[in-house]
Amino acid sequence: MKLIGTKSKIMQGISINVILLGIASFMMDMSSEIIHPLLPFFITSLGGAGLAIGLIGGLGESSVSILTVLSGYFSDKSGKRMPFIFSGYLTSAISKIILAFSTVWQHVLILRPVERMGKGLRTAPRDAIIADSTENGNFRNSVRGKAFGIHRAMDSAGAILGSVLALLLFWLLGMNLRDIFLIAGFIGLLSIIPLFLVNDEKRKPLQVSLGIGIKSLPWKFRLFLVIVTIFAFGNFTYMFMILKAQESFGLIIAIILYIFFNIFYTSFSVPFGMLSDKIGRKNVLISGYALFGVTCLGFIFLRTLPEFFLLFGLYGLVYAMVEGTQRAFASDLINSGMRGTGLGTFHTVIALATLPSSVIAGALWQYSSPEATFLYGSIMGFIAALLFVAAGKRIQML
Repeated sequence: MKLIGTKSKIMQGISINVILLGIASFMMDMSSEIIHPLLPFFITSLGGAGLAIGLIGGLGESSVSILTVLSGYFSDKSGKRMPFIFSGYLTSAISKIILAFSTVWQHVLILRPVERMGKGLRTAPRDAIIADSTENGNFRNSVRGKAFGIHRAMDSAGAILGSVLALLLFWLLGMNLRDIFLIAGFIGLLSIIPLFLVNDEKRKPLQVSLGIGIKSLPWKFRLFLVIVTIFAFGNFTYMFMILKAQESFGLIIAIILYIFFNIFYTSFSVPFGMLSDKIGRKNVLISGYALFGVTCLGFIFLRTLPEFFLLFGLYGLVYAMVEGTQRAFASDLINSGMRGTGLGTFHTVIALATLPSSVIAGALWQYSSPEATFLYGSIMGFIAALLFVAAGKRIQML
């Protein structure tokens, strides 16, 4: 009874749209995370090295940039979100299936960005529906942080199951990577089913041009974007953590550590979302940025397997603190009529920063050392935290 009461309290005030979009993300992330822990190994098996991994990881994320802001803007302009969300999930699923037929790492260099373009199509309109579904004029009574935390928890629960399936399919069943990727792609297609039930409420179309719309975004939001961009410049692709673990302990242990990361990410997404509703998103984000800096330092100095479990757990905490909270804070700073454009801009600046971040990390890894890569990430994490502290009450919203 107590457990039921606790679940009821967590779900209090949460729209069915949040749950349905969470289920879709659960399925798509299950699909993605079957591939993600195996992708660095797949790239190296096709002849790619550290720089190739950085380029693929960075280009994969930055490729969402134009589509993210455009899909956000056009979802505002048309007053409809779901066509962009549906096409985004479909694009990601199909590209995963085609990825299975890659024969050189350059094929992955093309297909990975296409898969992430699907993310670019769906992310801003989807986040706008989540934010609209938690609309509340009184931010102190807001459940927006909780809603984004719940969505991220469902998203990362799929990630846990996906990475566990990757381990089972690769290790226990001995399947080859191409067959595993095909299975992942077909699971991704299932994510489309709950989208048919989402209520896309009709809203007044946006009447301004894209350029004017971006310029009219609040100055607090633009200041927040500067800090987010600094952090994104150091938040390089997860594949370097996987590669470090693989080099130290082998691929099977690396997948297990990745599962451990996803367990922490999932377990703490909702608590940190709810905490941000109570103590302020800024405080949670400062702590998350600083913890990323500490975690990167740990990858430099720690060596044993128990220490790596600690590091991947801390990495999961960083994602739990930062991912949903950043989006909730960005949503707080924008009115509902401009939310698609604003969130599209938010995701775009992060995506644009991810390419140089991962390319720099890859170059440092290949031409200097893995330690140089993690030192770079640590420095950028601490700088972002300090900038947020320096911004003070000028950027405080909730």
